[in-house]
Amino acid sequence: MIRINLLPYREERRKALRQQFFALSGLIAILAAVIVIMVHGVISGYISQQESKNAFLKKEIAALDKEIDEIKRLKEQTSALLSRKGVIETLQTSRTETVQLFNELARQIPAGIYLKALKQTGARVNLIGVAQSNARVSTLMRNLEASPLLERPDLVEIKAVNQGNRRYAEFSLNVVISRTAPAADKKPASGAQPPKQDKKA
Repeated sequence: MIRINLLPYREERRKALRQQFFALSGLIAILAAVIVIMVHGVISGYISQQESKNAFLKKEIAALDKEIDEIKRLKEQTSALLSRKGVIETLQTSRTETVQLFNELARQIPAGIYLKALKQTGARVNLIGVAQSNARVSTLMRNLEASPLLERPDLVEIKAVNQGNRRYAEFSLNVVISRTAPAADKKPASGAQPPKQDKKA
């Protein structure tokens, strides 16, 4: 019977398998490293692109913030200018309004009434004076009601006072300046003094 020693063949077979295993393991390790490097490169690229976008957005946001600040500053300047314009217009209106008020009072106050004090608060005017009788005060209120510049006369107080040997009616009343008074004056009511005509040079 022939005997064959298979030990050397088996040993070589095992060595060849080990070499194949190591070679395959090395190849897998290399492929894994290549894949990791590629994935890292792709992710780094995405991160770099996103950082570039973020930087661009930050730059644009900063520019918009500057524009918004400029718009706010312009709005503040506009508001300040409008406020100054309103103050100037109010002063101009008040200047002419005061003259018109005194002219209108001179027209509408009937004879027998004397003003002691006049106080204006906004559009409201408080008149304090004395009259020869209560009827004169009633006439004054009718005249003020018919005035193109004044409206809503409101009698606050009226009382009898003695001055010397005569008896007078001391009164206090409020009247409102009409801001939309027409330019042309109405005909003064009954009992009112006619307007004075200016003499031409």
